[in-house]
Amino acid sequence: MKFGTIMLAEKPCVVMQHDNGGMCPVDLLLTMLDAGSATTMLDFVRRTGEDPALATALLAAADNLDDRHILREDDKTDWLPPIGNPSKILGVAFNNRELMKKAHHDPGVPNFFLKPPSCLIGHRKAIIVDPDWGAVIPEPEICAVIGHRAKHIGEADALDYVFGFMIHNDVTSHGLKFGKDSIAVTYDRDLARPEFYGWRKLHGADDTDAYYVYHTRSKGTDSFGPCGPWITLRDAVGDPNDLHVTGTIDGEAFTKDHTGNYRFSVEACIAEASRYFTLEPGDMISFGTTGKGVGRFPRGHKSLLLGETSGIVGIEIAPLGQLANPILHQKGGA
Repeated sequence: MKFGTIMLAEKPCVVMQHDNGGMCPVDLLLTMLDAGSATTMLDFVRRTGEDPALATALLAAADNLDDRHILREDDKTDWLPPIGNPSKILGVAFNNRELMKKAHHDPGVPNFFLKPPSCLIGHRKAIIVDPDWGAVIPEPEICAVIGHRAKHIGEADALDYVFGFMIHNDVTSHGLKFGKDSIAVTYDRDLARPEFYGWRKLHGADDTDAYYVYHTRSKGTDSFGPCGPWITLRDAVGDPNDLHVTGTIDGEAFTKDHTGNYRFSVEACIAEASRYFTLEPGDMISFGTTGKGVGRFPRGHKSLLLGETSGIVGIEIAPLGQLANPILHQKGGA
């Protein structure tokens, strides 16, 4: 089962994919069931957390829906981010064995960063890039939507807290990251603690330099979070660590990879995140980009510079679907 959000009659509308390929407004199905309403995806996620049988009931109601109430996707369909107002979006950096080969030291735990909800855009919406931002790259990823509040959970139970999975393009600007979001400092010897340096190689006994990188502009700029178009319910996905990921530009593959190449499994990332953050319904966790290149893109996503390229960035992950977003060059960004 898949759920998304579109703009309908100038209002966000949560929809369920129908067996015939159309879309059913969830509020209409809830009315048929005399089961209240869900005006946003976050409302619906919370409702299904309270009533696990609700999604199955909606599927049965959709079978009795008159054809005139089934929506058909066309070029005018206005896709919104499936869930537009999560309390937080967590990303996992370097969570790919291919990328980890370049690390000075394996950190031993997932490296997390945060993205703001304001960066999210829907299917077909433009990724807006200022060419002056330097290297801006796509990052094709799977993303979990949390279904229940979670804190201090174990890996064995982690998937029980997931509502579903969707596609996320974690667009990243290395130009903004190193040009505006980073700073290097040299610590006085008495302040240079051993734990400051376990993650990198030192260049001699007097090396007390520390590097601070804040993934803020680089990952949180407006339009740097394309996602959707669908959230696929957890049980329909199977093993999230066994999914093929393909990234394309105008239909030509620039990366083909597999979630089995994650350094840390989906379950390990969720469990580790819950040690430090209370995960709320609707929260998003994006598990890391592909790493393998293909064809004329030997370095995969790093070979595709969005500030120097025009076209449509596509991501396909079965059974989650396909996400496509055009690149728009614009001075000053969005």
